[in-house]
Amino acid sequence: MNLNEMTRRDFQRNTLGALLTYSLLESLASADAFSAEIRPVAAKWLAEVNSVGQELRDKKLKQTEWQTQIESLFTKIELPELLKFIDFEKLTADLKHRSKGEKSLRMKFPEVEGLPTNLVFGHQLFALRKDRSVVPHGHDNMATAFLVLKGDFAGKHYDRMRDGKDHMIIKPTIDGRFKAGGCTTISDHKDNIHWFKCASDVGFIFNIHVLNLVAGKRSGRVYVDPKGEKIGGGLLKARKLKTQEAYDLYG
Repeated sequence: MNLNEMTRRDFQRNTLGALLTYSLLESLASADAFSAEIRPVAAKWLAEVNSVGQELRDKKLKQTEWQTQIESLFTKIELPELLKFIDFEKLTADLKHRSKGEKSLRMKFPEVEGLPTNLVFGHQLFALRKDRSVVPHGHDNMATAFLVLKGDFAGKHYDRMRDGKDHMIIKPTIDGRFKAGGCTTISDHKDNIHWFKCASDVGFIFNIHVLNLVAGKRSGRVYVDPKGEKIGGGLLKARKLKTQEAYDLYG
């Protein structure tokens, strides 16, 4: 091999390396620019969600008014922005689903100017595989909202009309399909009981919850069997369930 050949090969190798490096840097710069653009947008949106939650906690809003405002906000966020903001790909990498029910993934929002560090609402991501469910349950002393990020769900809601010792009287209110971008809300006063079943290979739901709306009263889930006795007037007598029984039946 002569000197000219070696020089030519080195030049080609160095040029190719430089082009690859430039391409990589350009891609990273584009990703950083994209991230820089969306972070303030998603942060502003979450700040608005937090503000509405604070008004609920301060009794400036009724629970049903909170539901209306949150549903409006949930329809305004662009899903790619939110997915990037919560680092969805990293959060769901190497995910191992539960054999029954939903897997709850905890997320930490990035620190961005304009987003309070002490949020009034809790948040999580529910991950489910096909035919697994967020099992039927009602809520005590809390307001929650759900936004489908990916996948397809069959969703049902019920109003909680009254409680007995071992049952609830409930009334169906919502029965539909929820795809990416679909959302619903729950409070003590409207659509209190819900049940989401994943109809796609996998599905992900973004959840927020504002707890302890009434001082001195416990916040939590109450599991029920919505396939209860029909008692007239569109009402059902739904048996209350223990946690394990609810997941055995519907998870």
